Amino acid sequence: MSILKKLASQTAIYGISSNFGRLLNYALVPFHTYIFAPEQYGIISDFYAKAAFFNVLYTYGMETAYFRFTSKKTPEEQQTVYNQVLSCLLLTSFCLSLLLVLGAVPLARLMSYPDNFSQHIILFACLFAIDTIVVIPFAKIRQEQKAKLFALVKISSIVANVLLNFFFLWACKNWIEKGSTTNLVSSIFYSYDDVFYVFLANFFGNFLAIPLLWRYFLQWRWAFSWQTLRPILLYAYPILFTGLAAMINEVLSRDFIKYWLPDDFYPNRTNLEAVGIFSACYKFSIFITLAVQAFKYAAEPFFFAQAQDKNSPIVFAHVTKYFNVALTIMFVGISLNIDLVKTLVLGKSDYEEGLVIVPFLLLANLFLGIYYNISIWFKITDHTAYGTLLGFLGAAITVIGNLALIPLWGYLGSAVTTLICYATMMILCYYWGQKYYPVPYPIAHALSYWTIGVVFVGIGWYVKFPAFWYNQLWHFVLTMLFIVGALAVEWKQRK
Repeated sequence: MSILKKLASQTAIYGISSNFGRLLNYALVPFHTYIFAPEQYGIISDFYAKAAFFNVLYTYGMETAYFRFTSKKTPEEQQTVYNQVLSCLLLTSFCLSLLLVLGAVPLARLMSYPDNFSQHIILFACLFAIDTIVVIPFAKIRQEQKAKLFALVKISSIVANVLLNFFFLWACKNWIEKGSTTNLVSSIFYSYDDVFYVFLANFFGNFLAIPLLWRYFLQWRWAFSWQTLRPILLYAYPILFTGLAAMINEVLSRDFIKYWLPDDFYPNRTNLEAVGIFSACYKFSIFITLAVQAFKYAAEPFFFAQAQDKNSPIVFAHVTKYFNVALTIMFVGISLNIDLVKTLVLGKSDYEEGLVIVPFLLLANLFLGIYYNISIWFKITDHTAYGTLLGFLGAAITVIGNLALIPLWGYLGSAVTTLICYATMMILCYYWGQKYYPVPYPIAHALSYWTIGVVFVGIGWYVKFPAFWYNQLWHFVLTMLFIVGALAVEWKQRK
């Protein structure tokens, strides 16, 4: 139990920092949906969706490989791996960013944007390099269990990003409109569209992490030994394909909606507007995504450290059990209280027509969180090829499901596809994992929670009251019934 408490403590610190930082970042969602029309917000979503692929490509599984090849090593051996991995990432990120800069204009045309959007691509190429450079220093901080330092750097970057968004999109505009600034500033600001300044704020915010991590960069020495890197790369490359497949599952839906949604499916809406609405409503899943991300920060080094212990399967089972309880409570609470939460997320009523997708995406991300948890088996047994297989199977489901369901149900079809995809990956990951690294996960316990949670959400969505506050009271009662029931069951079982 002390081990679980330590993991819970680390997760709490990462969670507070990650959640606080991400919530600050997602404070931009109502700001952006207020500033931008759905079509402009669709452009932002389109760029960030493609950025997710490049972030995976730039790191190509080296973060997980770093944890694998530094676990149970001496400090000297760990420093050798640190030098080698960071050197490798610096070299490849420079080469990839150079290729993006040289091909910026053709890429802009390929994305169906004007040539002047090449400046956005060049900025993103620099952003990808910055994000890649700090990956291994952040991994080293997590390995050293310096969660507070990790939190400080992450929050500082996000705060800078948020403040710069308000500076560029609100303060500068007001100054220019009032004639309170120079002609030079006005000409610089109006040289680019408003979307560019969202990306510029992101770049400066992320760049701030480099000086804040200066100690870890001073520890680094250039080293490039093929003998050392070869086993690391062989371990990492399946994780690269796993990550790319996961990004297909995560973000390709935007492209399917953009290009595959029938014309006039939504009256008076362009496909790019539909992308903006879908992306804005997708943000509701952030609450579960934040919990999963915070847990991953603490759990990945924890799992590698505990893997050799004979009691580790039992520990992993207990961790998954309580993790699932927490995520299911979040799924029920958010799904039943969307009318209240939407005022925090959406800046305009134009986006509310997409709220029907939220419960499906929340449940999908719950399954994804469990998948991340139980997928540790192929990382600690070096069967990373199974992760690749699962990722590409999920990608195939995503492609086929979107092609089949978007013409029938619009962006709801994409949300249902996401749910099917992550549920399938979770089930198969559990099935194969029991062959190579058996863990006594409480399956009946999990199924009971999911079933009851879905029933509560279904009742709340389909039993409505005409008055707004009666409806909110009804949803609050259902939420509290589920939470109190879950806590009572867990307390009884623990005793």
